[in-house]
Formats: sequence, structure tokens, C-alpha cells
Amino acid sequence: MRILVTGGSGRLGRSVVAALAARSHDVSSADLAHAASEDGVRSHTVDLLDETARDDLFAQVRPEGVVHLAGVAVPFARPDTEILDINTRLAWGVLSAAARHGARAAVAASSPTVFGYGTPAWRPRYLPLDESHPPAPRHSYGLSKVIIEETARTLARAEASGCTLACVRPGYVIAPEEWAGATTQQGHTVAERLRDPELSAVALFNYIDARDAAELFALLVERPELARSGDVYHAIAEDALALEPLAELLPRFHPGTAEAAAGLTGRRAAFSSALAAERLGWRPQRTWRDELVEAVSDDG
Repeated sequence: MRILVTGGSGRLGRSVVAALAARSHDVSSADLAHAASEDGVRSHTVDLLDETARDDLFAQVRPEGVVHLAGVAVPFARPDTEILDINTRLAWGVLSAAARHGARAAVAASSPTVFGYGTPAWRPRYLPLDESHPPAPRHSYGLSKVIIEETARTLARAEASGCTLACVRPGYVIAPEEWAGATTQQGHTVAERLRDPELSAVALFNYIDARDAAELFALLVERPELARSGDVYHAIAEDALALEPLAELLPRFHPGTAEAAAGLTGRRAAFSSALAAERLGWRPQRTWRDELVEAVSDDG
């Protein structure tokens, strides 16, 4: 397939591009940042907020599948209004262009931050969180992701082009080099995140290997018939990024979770990706216990 990846130079984008190229697809990567071309991958430096440049890119690539990752990648990285403006305009522009230019499938990156966790007063209706739990974003980044999901649903209702639109909520993305000690997007290592639970508590101890998330994005563009247009899927590891059970850790940092977290014993995560397993046959394959180079004991 001819597949266009927006934001292909980013932490997740690099793994998505690599996974698609390894599966023998004709991959084009578009990003504001210039990236050296790799075998089997065409690199395009383009501002996707520029409507003319965006349409020219789609006309040139003629993608059969689109993976949309471009945008402000983390909360608080820009002023709130800029995050909302950039992320939502990009999603509408790219997803509508995908449908208009004849793509069979388009998949956008959302985020589990739509649930609004991150404050001590946060109270979920239940745990683990799945795609049916109501969103309640607490910052502009999370709100932008809710709007991206609604954008996909709106276009799914409006377009009769045969393009299946879906969203994926990747957990805290860990790139392959970060298992070997490179710093994560928050400036510390995975091992430090495990030793100091306060670092990971803000994200409810979730994570996903970038390669596992890439496999889900690839599956959705390759097999759109498996999904329903407008679907949202979690891409989050099935075990927690923690040395202690979340039944003990979550109430320590989020007191309002004590009752809901009581069943999160052993290695159970605060999120469920069962929907992707049920409908698509996808399950995360990599855990921190297998991938982390530095030894970190479960005994602390």
C-alpha cells in the first residue's frame, strides 16, 4: 500500500514508519522537521496547516492509507490556545484530505489523557479504564484529543468515500533506545521512572513500546474492514510500569481511586486494551520486564 505518515520524525512516528516499511509498504513521511530518507521511505518537509501544501502532498503521494501523528505531542508544551488550534486544525485537514483523496483508511493519534487524570482529586467511574469510560479532559491537550476523536466520527458520518476513520490512544510511548537508557520525553530514564513512582503516577503508570503501538496503527490501515469507522482503540501495555501493585500505588497518589483500584493486584494496569484484541487481534507484545536493559528489582 501507499501509506502517508504525518509526524513521521517523532518518537512514535519513527517506529510507525519503520514498521510500515518493514511490512513492504510504500511509505511517505511528512513532518515540519527535515528527516533523512531511509530505505523505502520518502521524506517530505511540509507545513500541514498550509492547505495548498497539504493538498499538493496528498495529490503527489496518493495515499491508500494515512497515519496521522503530527501535532503538539505533550501537554503544556505550548500555550493552551496554540495546542487546541494546531492539533484540531491538523486533524480536520489531514483526515478530511485522506477521505477526499481516496484513502481506504485513516488513523489518528489520540491520547489516554482524555480521561483527565493527573490530579490528586481525580476519581474514575471504574478501573481499568476502557474506551467506554466517559472522557473528562483537564487541560487543552486532552481536550484537543477529544476533538480529534470527534473529528474522526464526524467525518465518518459525513463522508461516503469508503474511507474508514479511526483513532488510537497510545500510552506513554517508550522508544526502543529508551529501554537502553536514553531519556524519555519527560527527561528521565525508564529505570528512574520505576524507582520513583511519583514520576509515573501522573500517567497512572501506563506505557507502551513504540513498536507495539506502531503495529496497531499498521493493522488499522492494512485491514480497515476489521474496524468500524469512528472507532477508538487503546494501545497500552497490559502490565503497569511499576514495582508495586496499583491497588497500593494509585491510592497513594490519587486518593479518590482507592475503591476502583482495589482489583488492580499483581501486575494489572489501570487501562484495558481488550477492545483492540477482541476486534483486531492486536495485543502488546513487549513489557518493561523484558525490554529494560538496566536491572530494576521487583523487591525495590
